Amino acid sequence: MSVAGVGFTSRATAASVASALARAGGAPQALATAAAKAEALERLTGRAVIAVAPAALAAQRTLTDSAASRAAQGTGSVAEAAALAAAGPGARLAGPRAISDDGQATAALALGPGEDL
Repeated sequence: MSVAGVGFTSRATAASVASALARAGGAPQALATAAAKAEALERLTGRAVIAVAPAALAAQRTLTDSAASRAAQGTGSVAEAAALAAAGPGARLAGPRAISDDGQATAALALGPGEDL
């Protein structure tokens, strides 16, 4: 399964999230984010969202190490960690997180075992 993880600020709009997703590339089968923000992401995208628990976010190795993200969510990148956790064991990132045009959202694509872009 391919999953796009999304991180975003309280100032993010639907356009912010769409921009980050477009920059991340691919066509994810699912969206995921930190559990505390899942409902907000569902409202912004109109899609069901996988809510990732804080412990699952913190357990993921991310390519990006943002001090702000680490302080707020316990991981270097909410987008990367959420994507990896939701895609399951053996998942890998297609690349580092992408940042929206307005800087209010990030997205990263994770691919499950055996999946390609």
